[in-house]
Amino acid sequence: MADAVLVLNAGSSSIRFSLFLDEGGGLAPRLGGLLEGLYTGPRFTAKDASGASLGEKRWGEGTRLGHDGAIVHLVEFLGAQRDEDRLAAVGHRVVHGGTEFSEPVKLDAGVVAKLEKLIPLAPLHQTHNLALIRVVAERLPQVPQVACFDTAFHRAQPELAQAFALPASITDRGVRRYGFHGLSYEYIASALPKLDGVAAAGRVIVAHLGNGASLCAMKAGRSVASTMGFTAVDGLPMGTRCGAIDPGVILYLMDEMKMDARAIEKLIYQQSGLLGVSGVSSDMRALLESRDPRARLAVDLFVYRIGREIGSLAAALGGLDALVFTAGIGERAAAIRERVCADAAWLGVQLDQAANTGGGPRISAAASRVSAWVVPTDEELVIARHTQQLLRGR
Repeated sequence: MADAVLVLNAGSSSIRFSLFLDEGGGLAPRLGGLLEGLYTGPRFTAKDASGASLGEKRWGEGTRLGHDGAIVHLVEFLGAQRDEDRLAAVGHRVVHGGTEFSEPVKLDAGVVAKLEKLIPLAPLHQTHNLALIRVVAERLPQVPQVACFDTAFHRAQPELAQAFALPASITDRGVRRYGFHGLSYEYIASALPKLDGVAAAGRVIVAHLGNGASLCAMKAGRSVASTMGFTAVDGLPMGTRCGAIDPGVILYLMDEMKMDARAIEKLIYQQSGLLGVSGVSSDMRALLESRDPRARLAVDLFVYRIGREIGSLAAALGGLDALVFTAGIGERAAAIRERVCADAAWLGVQLDQAANTGGGPRISAAASRVSAWVVPTDEELVIARHTQQLLRGR
C-alpha cells in the first residue's frame, strides 16, 4: 500500500487535479485531469501518467454540478482508481498568501480564517480556492490539507521591489507588489540547475507565458523582481487580461464612460489582452494562424511588451546569464520564442533555430553569451512535494 497525495487547483468553474504516489524514493505521478464547466455544462476527463485516458464524463448543458458535486465525483473516481493506495493528504494551490504566509502551511480553521481576510487582495481567485478547501474538509474530514501559495516564492524580494510609491497608511493595509506564478517559478528554480548549474546560480529571467503570463527575475534561484504586482492582472498582456495600464485610464473609464468597479473588473480581466486587441481569440495558436491584421497586432504587442519587461528585469539583476521559457506558450510556441530571443539579442541571446524548432531544452547557440532554455513547468509536483514534506514534519 502506498500513500497518495492529491493536488487540487480550483478555478471559478473548474478543478484541475493530479494524484501522486509516495514511492519512498520520491513522488511518482499516477494520474491527472480536469473538471470544467461546473456551473454550465460539466465535463470530466482523466488520464494516467502516460497520457492514456482513464475516464470521461459529460453532464449536459445547463447542469450545475458545482465544486461540491465535482469533489463528490472526483472522490468516487479516485476510490475506484487507487486500488490499495491510501489518500494521505490533499495539497491546494492558493493564489494569495499575503505578507504572513511565505511558505506552505497545514490548513485548519485558524489558517482558513486568515486566508479569508485576503479575499479583497485576490477576489477572483481566493474565493474559489477557499471554497474547495471547505468542500474537501466536509467530504474528507480525516484527510489533512495543505495550502501552497502562488505569492510565497516572491516574498524573498527586496522591500524596494515590493513597494508602491503610496502613503504608508495604504501600504500598511497590504497594498504592495506580491507577484504570482510563484509555484511555477519555484519549479523552474529547482529544475534549471540540472540543465545549467552555472546559469542557475547566476542571473536568470523566467518567462511564464500562458493564458496568464508573467516574467520573474531570479538571482541564484531566488526571486528578485516580477512583472505581476498587487494583482495577477498586472504586467504583460495575457489571454484576456490587459496587463500594466496607466491608472489614469481607469479614472477615464469611470468618469467618461461611466463604468463602475465591476464593469472595469470584467474589462481588464476578461475582455482585454490578446482577446481584446485581436477581437479574434485569446488563444495564441489561433492568433498565429490568423491572417487578420488585428491578430498580428495582438501578437506583436505581446512580444513587444515581453521585450520591454526583459530589459527592465535585466536592469534589476544587473545583467543576464540565462533566459528560460515555460508554460503553454513558452513551451510550445517556437515562433514566439524566436521573436523574444531576437529582441533580447542586445543582452547576448543568440538563438539556435534548429534547437528552437525542436523544442530544446537548450535553444541558444553554443557561442551565445546568454543561454536560452525551454523547461516545462510542473506546479502540481511542487505542491505535492510541499504537502509530503509537511506531513513528514519537515
